[in-house]
Amino acid sequence: MSTPRRLLPSLSSLRALEALERLGSATAVADELSLTQSAISRQLQTLEQQLGLDMIVRDGRRLTLTPAARKYAGDVRQALDQIAQASLRLRIAPDGGTLNLAILPTFGMRWLVPRLPDFARLHPQVTVNMNTRLQSVDFSGEGFDAAIHFGQPDWPETGHLLLRHEQVLPVCAPSLVADGRARGPRDLLQMPLLHIETRPDAWDDWFRAQGVALTKPVTGTLYDQFSTITQAAQHGLGVALMPDYLVEQDLAQGHLVALHDRPTEAHGAYYLVWPLDKASDPAVLRFRDWLATQVEPEDALPR
Repeated sequence: MSTPRRLLPSLSSLRALEALERLGSATAVADELSLTQSAISRQLQTLEQQLGLDMIVRDGRRLTLTPAARKYAGDVRQALDQIAQASLRLRIAPDGGTLNLAILPTFGMRWLVPRLPDFARLHPQVTVNMNTRLQSVDFSGEGFDAAIHFGQPDWPETGHLLLRHEQVLPVCAPSLVADGRARGPRDLLQMPLLHIETRPDAWDDWFRAQGVALTKPVTGTLYDQFSTITQAAQHGLGVALMPDYLVEQDLAQGHLVALHDRPTEAHGAYYLVWPLDKASDPAVLRFRDWLATQVEPEDALPR
């Protein structure tokens, strides 16, 4: 069934609406789009007539959007961004296709990127574009072909490939335990604990794994990325529960000390995830099959 033509407004009218919501004045819209204010006004009027709705509040020469029109403009902005991204991909797409990949910042930089030269050597015809994301990707609205996620493989309407399990260690600056007060897992409850947003239950899970009964929530300060929480731990702000592969060098150099004798396996693992409608995409298939050769169960990183 085809969409009624009146529900597919002209691109120029939609651009004018989006720009008015973003910039706040018809003058600024006219400058950005290299049109006269009269032309902008006509485009918006045409849009109202086409949709059969009053969307513009006119106060002399001043134009503002109704609340419903502001929400509509936000939806239009997402659609215009997708069109622009699709056009860019079409222009630069190589013969072998393009893979738009969302990666977790630290794992992507430390584990994936060092391996990518091998993929480029084997598949020079495929271009891999990467963007960092801290949260799971919404494939239906963000334009990614695949992503690296951490967690349990329960993402709906997707396929997945296990990359690495994660093992964690509590670490801190040597100065924080200079008096030897951290002698066991229970002692850590008396110390300032650093939490990371992407692992909200990490400390609770770790204490339970050590047989420590918790009578109240584990509190502390919150950080959004491993890079910042590592710096906080190094500067003595508290104890961080870190993937062991991320702190190997800091431990060896004495910047951090481990407060437990062995790593503990965390809940969740790293996965390559792709939407089912991309499962047969040539670029996704090449990348997934190559990445499967990089998964080494006995590799110490990060297990």
